[in-house]
Amino acid sequence: MFRDRLDAAEQLANRLSHLKGANPLVLAIPRGGVPMGRYLADALEGELDVVLVRKIRAPGSPEFAIGAISEDGTMKLEEAASHFSREAVEREAEQQRKLLGERRQRYSPVRPPIPPEGRVVVIVDDGSATGATMEAALKTLHGRTERLVAALGVASPSAVTRLEAIADEVVCLAAPHSFMAVGQYYADFGQVEEEEVMELLGK
Repeated sequence: MFRDRLDAAEQLANRLSHLKGANPLVLAIPRGGVPMGRYLADALEGELDVVLVRKIRAPGSPEFAIGAISEDGTMKLEEAASHFSREAVEREAEQQRKLLGERRQRYSPVRPPIPPEGRVVVIVDDGSATGATMEAALKTLHGRTERLVAALGVASPSAVTRLEAIADEVVCLAAPHSFMAVGQYYADFGQVEEEEVMELLGK
């Protein structure tokens, strides 16, 4: 579907061209969303920042998300979380809280958080399987912005429906019914390293 994240970002920028001139605040979900966010912010003549959320992983199956947690402590669990012990889920949530705190300490010296109040805000990520991580990000901004937009390269149809209930606008380039994993829709889906995130935020 996409050559790489920048290919998806270019297509998202075209779909979001109506926001050019509105000085949008583009909030990228690290780490995969940050290269896309940098391109979007430049193309739409806006500003770039990050919104810090982490998926809560299933105990023993780290690739399977059973929820998401945001920097402010907001946590959203999927129905699948009920299949695991409360203690195991809480341990995982606490680990992700710690990682979010460490990530903010790394990023803030480079780019102090930009206030979203009264802004047109675009939250961007390379994709979403369940919508949990994007939903957690949207909920941290809900009621604080002039307009709240979710922008994704690819997502499951159920994730798009879920996000449409929260965001003012959802722009998702592809929502295939055969969706299995975000990476299968990118020819190049290499991991984005922390150093690259820091460099992109510092520009």
